[in-house]
Amino acid sequence: MKRNILVADDSPTIRKFLSFTLASRGFNIISAADGMEALEKLPTAKVDLIITDINMPNVDGFEFIRSVRGNEEYKDVPIIILSSLGGEAEINQGITCGANSYLIKPFNPNRVAYEVSKYIN
Repeated sequence: MKRNILVADDSPTIRKFLSFTLASRGFNIISAADGMEALEKLPTAKVDLIITDINMPNVDGFEFIRSVRGNEEYKDVPIIILSSLGGEAEINQGITCGANSYLIKPFNPNRVAYEVSKYIN
């Protein structure tokens, strides 16, 4: 059974690159252009892991993570932040909001795959 990964990023290029990288490793990718779209897709998809950006329109990554963690059904779904914001304050805020990992763009596809495999086996 393929595992589902929800990718929330406002960059179509990043979404396509992550989709290619992770689909080639056997994962099914569900894409969302921002946190609002990701929240709308959550109830209809069994999501095994979430990868989210921070800087997105409508609902940013921090607000998205708080919403996910506030929902009993998704509170244990692993979340990886993938963001160009790499300051200590952003990283601390991301982890405090409930992210399991924080990766900084530009990213190494093998590192993303490694992080995903830590949470999905």
